[in-house]
Amino acid sequence: MSTSRREFFWRSTLALAGSSLPFARSRSAEEPDSVTPRLVAKDEITKKLAALEPNTGVNLGRADIVGEFNETAKKFDLHKTGPRGRDFTLKMCWAPERKRALFLGANHAVPHRLNDVWEFDLPSLTWAMLYAPDLPRGYLDLGKDTSDVEFKDGLFFTKRGGPAIIAHSWWGLTYDPKKKALLFMNTWVTDQINAAKNLKGDPATLYLGPPLWAFYPETKKWQAFKAELPYPKAIFGGMLEYIPDLNGSVWHVNNWQMRGTWLHDFEKNAWKNLNVYTDEIAFLDNAPAPEQIGYLDPRRGILVAQRQHDTFHFDVKKMQWKRVHRGKKDDDLTPEGHDARSVFYYDAVSGHGILVQFTTNSLWAYDPDKFAWTKLTPKGDPMPLGSKRLAYCDPAQNVLVVSEGANIWAYRYRVK
Repeated sequence: MSTSRREFFWRSTLALAGSSLPFARSRSAEEPDSVTPRLVAKDEITKKLAALEPNTGVNLGRADIVGEFNETAKKFDLHKTGPRGRDFTLKMCWAPERKRALFLGANHAVPHRLNDVWEFDLPSLTWAMLYAPDLPRGYLDLGKDTSDVEFKDGLFFTKRGGPAIIAHSWWGLTYDPKKKALLFMNTWVTDQINAAKNLKGDPATLYLGPPLWAFYPETKKWQAFKAELPYPKAIFGGMLEYIPDLNGSVWHVNNWQMRGTWLHDFEKNAWKNLNVYTDEIAFLDNAPAPEQIGYLDPRRGILVAQRQHDTFHFDVKKMQWKRVHRGKKDDDLTPEGHDARSVFYYDAVSGHGILVQFTTNSLWAYDPDKFAWTKLTPKGDPMPLGSKRLAYCDPAQNVLVVSEGANIWAYRYRVK
């Protein structure tokens, strides 16, 4: 399908709705029409996924890329490549009611720093751009052209309502299914004092709290949060994860800047220190440091995190972190967990964690009952190579998906 035809298809269906293909069956006329853009499942993808055996990978082909691409998007060929992996921005978040995976976050600087938002739909094999990027931003400033930026209420917005400061996601990205919102701890090194002055604003009014933003995929709108004290420090490389049992999102940090785990209440826009430790030395040793990767295990009521070669659990009921496994760098018995080089997700069928290590091009499975890692040797088509890959676990289709540009590969760990 040509780019022009894709854009026409996108525009003509924004007001329509659909839902993704549940595992091993086609879309049904009885399914609710609630998701836009409407994307149609492809028969060849359905057949390949239905036939996929356990511990096997399959190349699914090249994804369609759809969206209302503006000049900024086209300047960086996003209409041809999709989002691609972006340095310390690798995490994708599953939206259960959409049955799609969401992605946002900036590159380090090259070739761009953009605030675009995307989602991937596996049954239709489509990358869909939900929010076209505003003008490119600089590494320390708002970029060469700030004509689209406004400074108001202590924050920097674009005139379309998006964040004018855009950070890496690190592991500070999560999805709130109750609010149907992607939450993003948007912490970056922008010189906000000079930026405010350049926009004729008063730097004394700058908001100094955690720069939490929400993006609503259905309305394609952004929302900024300005919480009152008390609130946590928003450093680089923290972990943000929605926990249904706590009815909010946990923000975790363990380094010299802050040691603690805080809970955000979306309705009240209020933060609460969960006070998960009384002994700082014990917390330092048992909680993961920044640049960790991890996931919520709803079956066991724990957060699982990997930092370098060590594994950590956070017990939601006990409000306690524990280092459950110490690995070694060179023994090839445990994978490296780092938000610039790997991703780690929950596999709903097995209840295990699946870690993709991009540097070594390897797959690992983690059993949280045994605190044990297994290096996987998939059959079938090999996982694609590339320095800009993304990955997520798709529970609707029971596969891990790896995207190398627009090229898509799926792996099934186990069957139901």
